Amino acid sequence: MGNSTQSKLRSTLVPTAAFVVLYFAARVLLKGTHLDTWLRVVVALAPVPAFAIFLMSVVRGLQKLDELERRIQLEALAIAYPLAILLLMTLGLLQLAVPLSPDDWSYRHVWAYLPLFYYLGLIYARRRYQ
Repeated sequence: MGNSTQSKLRSTLVPTAAFVVLYFAARVLLKGTHLDTWLRVVVALAPVPAFAIFLMSVVRGLQKLDELERRIQLEALAIAYPLAILLLMTLGLLQLAVPLSPDDWSYRHVWAYLPLFYYLGLIYARRRYQ
């Protein structure tokens, strides 16, 4: 790998890894310890700066893409966003119809579907433009 490629990879991987570590550390701390409310809020918000840095690096990377790759990324998001709305709307209606277990369908579980929707959209868009 060239120096430029390693730099680009590092600019995204480091904040991604930091976010994942901070997210799971926050979950462990919030679930397994009894902290003051203000400290619980600080722990809950700890992953946010790492995710913001990740987001900035992704936006910078998108600005450097060629037109085809930008179109593929846009199409992936155009698929993922309505799927996310459908998931949340369906869960909201189901929650009114039947009790949903918060151990399976709370926000801390459902958000993991959103990257999955993006990657499904990305697979579809890449196949379309091959």
